Amino acid sequence: MSEMDFLIENMQNLPAIVDSPPSVQEKFAETFIEFMELSHLYESAIEVVKTYLNNVDGEFSVKFQRNPIHNIESRLKSADSIVGKLQKKGLPLTPESARKNLLDLAGIRVTCYYISDIYAIADMLRRRDDFVIIKQKDYIKHPKKSGYRSYHMIVNVPVHLSTRKQYAPVEIQIRTIAMDFWASLEHQLRYKTSANLTPDISDELKDCAEQIAETDLRMQKLFMQISQLE
Repeated sequence: MSEMDFLIENMQNLPAIVDSPPSVQEKFAETFIEFMELSHLYESAIEVVKTYLNNVDGEFSVKFQRNPIHNIESRLKSADSIVGKLQKKGLPLTPESARKNLLDLAGIRVTCYYISDIYAIADMLRRRDDFVIIKQKDYIKHPKKSGYRSYHMIVNVPVHLSTRKQYAPVEIQIRTIAMDFWASLEHQLRYKTSANLTPDISDELKDCAEQIAETDLRMQKLFMQISQLE
């Protein structure tokens, strides 16, 4: 299905738009296509980063006979989510406004085996000369109050289109399997339930995070010891 066919199909499902004057329909069509182009840009940026990370992982495997990356997941915010966030911030509901003001439309989560792998991956992303680092936060050395740990980066990624090159920001979270285990369960308990967590439960979650972080460090130490034996 072409973009225009997709547009027509969706317009037919919106009587208020179809019954509007031609000028309103035309404006809707332009905005709709612009949002589709924006989604394509961000999807392409995600693929650029994922391809690079997979190449890095493969290179590690050849050189060191092991893979630093356990898993790579990605997500792209839906149009509804984008519009909702723009509305919440009191910003214009346009693709250009989304590009200028929202840095988390595209996201990648990289799960590594060891803490040292996290910093190795982050360093490689920083050293790629066509990636522009917008922001980075180290929640491993400086955990959040909840106990959350991860390394966050926002990277402006070049996307080569048919007629031009455009940049799109991609939010990258890099964490160990243990950090991801805690973060996934903590998110489910805190945000996917209707009950408000008591201070005691929050403290217990934080204590779990501390214990998992200690295990992460022990596993890192064991990895280093075994590496020296080879």
